[in-house]
Amino acid sequence: MSTSIARRTTAAALGLAAALVLAACGNPDDGGTTEVAATSGGKTKINTSPDQNRVTTDKVDSIAAQVPRKIRERGTLEVVDSSGSAAPLTFFATDNKTVIGVEPDIASLVADVLGLELRTNAVSWENIFVGLDSAKYDVGFSNITVTEERKEKYDFATYREDNLAFEARKDSGLKVTGPEDVAGRTVAVSSGTNQEKLLIEWSKENEKAGREPVDIKYYQNESDTYLALRSGRIDLYLGPNPTAAHHAATTGRTEVVGTHSGAGTTLQGLIAATTKKDSGLVEPLAEALDHVIGNGTYAKVLERWGLSDEAVTKSEINPPGLPRTNE
Repeated sequence: MSTSIARRTTAAALGLAAALVLAACGNPDDGGTTEVAATSGGKTKINTSPDQNRVTTDKVDSIAAQVPRKIRERGTLEVVDSSGSAAPLTFFATDNKTVIGVEPDIASLVADVLGLELRTNAVSWENIFVGLDSAKYDVGFSNITVTEERKEKYDFATYREDNLAFEARKDSGLKVTGPEDVAGRTVAVSSGTNQEKLLIEWSKENEKAGREPVDIKYYQNESDTYLALRSGRIDLYLGPNPTAAHHAATTGRTEVVGTHSGAGTTLQGLIAATTKKDSGLVEPLAEALDHVIGNGTYAKVLERWGLSDEAVTKSEINPPGLPRTNE
């Protein structure tokens, strides 16, 4: 990896952690908001009500014409997302039933460009890929990291940077910068994620170096994980940086004690729209994403969720992803 990419990876991870310092601020007059501390020192209000007034854009006929005929004739873009509530990525509005967040907002922009009606399908994490495999869904917008293993079965069009965070109890005194800092620690992670893959490899690296392995724990849902963290049954939780930073600030009970690229030590991780391999959809998806990056609507979406530091300058199709091993 070039020096410039290495600098960019480190800066992105540190900058994102700083940018996502959130302050909870419920406001009953406007249906609910959360304030996000911006890098400029100001604050951005996040609308958490069901009335989202999403950023929109116009259809681009030349891009829409590239969508596979079956999808064009159906007239809908069947998007699949995780049913878990993970602010500010995908979560429930104050009515506890409307799905909101940066992921559905970006999917909505893409559907606009393609001239399709957005239909969001919320399923468990593993069923995202089952549904893509069976062509039940067209594309996943669910904080999915590009990995070399996934590229064997899926095509990717990137749209955000991917950084991970270690979350600990407030004032724990813990700091995580590398594998040695989690040796012998009890760490929770979600199964089937790139976070799990990285943690397992760090544990193996510790054992090879004569250190204790990581005691990895899995919980059925996020609330169980945070209960375990508060009670001291686990030392750390490894998850997406945006959700960790949001949770830490809105609860005041935890803190981010380390960040890491979602693609390992030597590569900046990337989040991507995910389709079944050779479905014919990845090219128009990438062009649609490039279009909204170019016309400024993409930047508006990231800004409204406090995620401007995750912006990419273009959508890449199947770029290098998380390696099979990081040894």
